[in-house]
Amino acid sequence: MYTVYEEYLSTLHRNDQYRRLGHWRQQSNTDLLDFSTNDYLNLSHHKDVILAGDSAAQRYGIGSTGSRLLSGNCPLFEEFERAIANDKKTESSLIFNSGFQANISTLACILDAKVLKAQPYVFFDKFNHSSLYQAVSLSKAELKRYHHNDINHLESLLRACHTDARPKFIVTETVFGMDGDMAPLEEIAALAKTFNAFVYLDEAHATGVFGSNGYGLSPAVDWQDIPHMIMGTFSKAIGASGGYTACHKIMRDFIVNKGAGFVYSTAPSPAVMGAAFHAWRLVKSLDKERNALQNMGNTLRNMLKDRGFNIGTSQTHIIPIILNQDTKCLKTQKALFQEGIMVSCIRPPTVSPGTSRLRIALTHHHTHQDLQRLVETLSMVVQS
Repeated sequence: MYTVYEEYLSTLHRNDQYRRLGHWRQQSNTDLLDFSTNDYLNLSHHKDVILAGDSAAQRYGIGSTGSRLLSGNCPLFEEFERAIANDKKTESSLIFNSGFQANISTLACILDAKVLKAQPYVFFDKFNHSSLYQAVSLSKAELKRYHHNDINHLESLLRACHTDARPKFIVTETVFGMDGDMAPLEEIAALAKTFNAFVYLDEAHATGVFGSNGYGLSPAVDWQDIPHMIMGTFSKAIGASGGYTACHKIMRDFIVNKGAGFVYSTAPSPAVMGAAFHAWRLVKSLDKERNALQNMGNTLRNMLKDRGFNIGTSQTHIIPIILNQDTKCLKTQKALFQEGIMVSCIRPPTVSPGTSRLRIALTHHHTHQDLQRLVETLSMVVQS
């Protein structure tokens, strides 16, 4: 019985697509220059965030002991959800154990054909995260993938289905985690209004980093007349773990009653939620750090382009260095690690075949000297 699984793994080995667990980030190793972490604001080791987690653990315990529908609810969760809803400009919100769980539980649930009384259409950016794709697949909705960030293509797909009364959903990330570019939200909102579509936004990589108070790109857009739901995480710039959806109260109540991933999961750890809640409140005071992060992104993109590297369509603190070949990408990652620089190597199926890349994730602790070291070392190892 194991043979078929072994054969699958052997194929991955031959195609340079075999995955291994990553290196632990060695906090004590000051010589290791880390560009692999999603801890964009360096809050995972913030003293006050850690103390808030400890305080919550002392008050509520480490574990939640059960589903929130049974023994696992606590006032901390509800207070946190009220804050998220206020900051995301929605009526309510709901927290989850992870961003993946939030996406697959929530999106699959709201696409249910029995509830909608028809199989829905899902207009889906081709570069969306796997959790979003898995949710659509689980729901058995009709998937209409549009070219990445291509508003004209999205409009043409919507227009082709305009006379069909079936429900329509537009699904996109706001900051794309593998390419570092941003969705045109104003244009998407306009199309949603024109074609009466529900909008589902994934703000995982925007949460904490963008927006006037660091609460993502979505609050800057007027969604008042558009049915919508906004998902985000606490596992990136917030520095903890978990996820949330911000939405209309009706949608929250629906997920509480219908979302299997919520109903049948033990609630998140109060300790982790205590830390995440403190970090959530802290980010509104970090405008200086956010500005520094985006300025570093601009600087690094220019440095890489000057050296002839392909950085795709990056606009943010996430910068791909597209090397195309899986083998070349792996060898370059290994060579950089030997020089004391940690980067992520991203290969299919996470990205499209032929677009393997190193993913550079900047944090506000990086310096101009760090960027110079990265670019100079990268140029050296690629040419060797």
